[in-house]
Amino acid sequence: MSSTSSASEPVAPIAVAMDAPSLSVLGEWAAAVAPVVSTLKVGLEVFSRDGAAAVETARFAAAAAGHPDIDIFLDLKLHDIPATVRGAAHAVSVLAPAYLTVHAAGGSAMIAAAAQALPNTRITAVTVLTSLSEDDLAAIGLAGPSQAAVVRLASLAVEAGARAIVCSPQEVAAVRAHVPADITLITPGVRPAGASLDDQQRVATPEQALSDGADLLVIGRPITGADDPRAAASTIASTLARRS
Repeated sequence: MSSTSSASEPVAPIAVAMDAPSLSVLGEWAAAVAPVVSTLKVGLEVFSRDGAAAVETARFAAAAAGHPDIDIFLDLKLHDIPATVRGAAHAVSVLAPAYLTVHAAGGSAMIAAAAQALPNTRITAVTVLTSLSEDDLAAIGLAGPSQAAVVRLASLAVEAGARAIVCSPQEVAAVRAHVPADITLITPGVRPAGASLDDQQRVATPEQALSDGADLLVIGRPITGADDPRAAASTIASTLARRS
């Protein structure tokens, strides 16, 4: 998965979460990290505030930094009746995201509707949120343990047409064993050794997540919360490059 923008600067399979307080900050972050990561993730909070401008700003800033082909991960976690999700997916088609998230718990028909609406996008099924503990799963009535729930939802989603799966690093090895090799596995809850866990429950280091079968690592605050986001991203990218 790794490539290089220069002999000294590896490009890592990282989706940086662009949870910025404003479009100007989002643009600054995107320009800073675009040379060293493969993907920029625009999430629900930013998209709800700024709409298409968030994606356009991220893409423009990356292009200005010399990386016009960076992937956009539109993380909206759509979860509604199939007709509504089909319409919502079609509505963002003009943005041409590489990835668009839906909740696997929405069921086969809903996932299929999104996949039909955006055939050139990897519809990405979110299994169990990384903020949920085993106690949380029991409280909401989702049959667990978490690994069994994640594998069950991942298998359902792939059969319905999802081409990527979001799961925590702690379940990624089990999911990799149950889905085809061409399914992209995306892991949030990735934290460099010693970093704060924030609101994440099921976590691993970037190196461990890749070793267990992840293809793309979602990392936000350890990069965007650093004094120098470019340096923070570059350090993680270099660590992953040495591993490969």
